[in-house]
Amino acid sequence: MTRVAAIDCGTNSIRLLIADIDGDSKTDLVREMRIVRLGQGVDQTGRLADEAIARTLEACREYRELIETAGVEKISFAATSATRDAANAQEFSTVVYDVLGVYPQVFTGEQEATASFIGASRELGEGPTLVIDIGGGSTEFVQGEGVPSFAQSVNIGCVRLTERHLASDPPTRSEIDACIATIDSHIVPILTSLPVTETLIMVAGTVTSIAAHALGLSDYDSERIHGSRISFDDFAASAADLVARTVEQRSELGFMHPGRADVIGGGSLIVQRILTHANVSNRVVVVSERDILDGIALTAAN
Repeated sequence: MTRVAAIDCGTNSIRLLIADIDGDSKTDLVREMRIVRLGQGVDQTGRLADEAIARTLEACREYRELIETAGVEKISFAATSATRDAANAQEFSTVVYDVLGVYPQVFTGEQEATASFIGASRELGEGPTLVIDIGGGSTEFVQGEGVPSFAQSVNIGCVRLTERHLASDPPTRSEIDACIATIDSHIVPILTSLPVTETLIMVAGTVTSIAAHALGLSDYDSERIHGSRISFDDFAASAADLVARTVEQRSELGFMHPGRADVIGGGSLIVQRILTHANVSNRVVVVSERDILDGIALTAAN
């Protein structure tokens, strides 16, 4: 058995999982998330902002204390969309090493997709499965049965699209149309080329927040959300409602993380367009709280 710390450093959040890994068995001990918006402005500048790096390093210092207390044997730090797009990624890697003693592994889009599939499909995959991970800077599509047979990442995510298209609060019709055009240009070629799938699993904060809305939750309840099965129509309706709300109105929803309220409109539009084009036999979304973070942990001990 190996005690591992997995860190998923994305565009909007940085998350920690401390778990005991024994072969294919995983026992979770600690799960933490901080919204640090590392990808702030990266779509425009091509660089990680100094203040975004500072926020991320502060979270890393908090995680270091948890890791040391837990007696972790191995740390695996994966950085995704924002870092792989940034010209100063090496500088960021160096300062992370100074805090945690490990250099981030900057995942390719395909590595990110594969880790998401491993994390999400172990519990919930039935037959041919399509896993979709909607992040802050990118969205991953990975399909397979047991193991991935197709994986692709595209540069659309809730933070990237909000910064690029959705300036108004709530977004205007013209802003939404421009955002949809960008989304469709990336996802339609993928979804129309994939064979029909029996199970669609969707993961990450945009998805779990929409699920909480569809389930009528007054507070965020991961146990209710994980494994929930929601029809395409209900899921799309909940996503549309979030797009139409102001940031303040979204913030008033008890399940909404305050660091997600301003960007979930972009993520919700991605969800709507996926549900429009995905070829899923039962037209049901299976929602997973297990995702890339769990995939990182499961492979860290190897």
